[in-house]
Amino acid sequence: MSEERPAVAVSKTECEMAQIVLPTHTNNHDTCFGGQIAAWADICAGVSANRFCRRPVVTASMDEMHFLRPVKRGMVVILQSQVNQAWSTSLEVGVRIVAEDPVTGERMHCCSAYLTFVALASDGRPTGVPQPDFEGNVEWERRGREADARREARLEMRKRRKAGI
Repeated sequence: MSEERPAVAVSKTECEMAQIVLPTHTNNHDTCFGGQIAAWADICAGVSANRFCRRPVVTASMDEMHFLRPVKRGMVVILQSQVNQAWSTSLEVGVRIVAEDPVTGERMHCCSAYLTFVALASDGRPTGVPQPDFEGNVEWERRGREADARREARLEMRKRRKAGI
């Protein structure tokens, strides 16, 4: 008999961060390093994962991150994250990254990412996570179904990699 997992409202996992792109964050083209944006995405997603689990979490993976447009020095990077789905010991968090021109206020979607986290018990081993409560929101339910499909693809890829394919 499996133990009942408590439900956590997905709305309680929302996180928004803003970062100013400073000269130390830029390359020789005066645009933000992709790795810097990925690091900010990891932090933002980690806050959402922690709000969901209310225990330590670690990043297990980050899916592909495709940069749609450059983010220039002086722009404001806005990161928004929320839990999409959860399984036995892991969960997926989606992050949307937008660049804002501080002079005009114009906002442009520059990339998105999906990160998988694993919840840890006090001994450092994976432990159970709650189940998401989508609160009747059809958009969040859709994201949950899409997260299930991405997880299946990740697991299949891991299986193929182990098999040397």
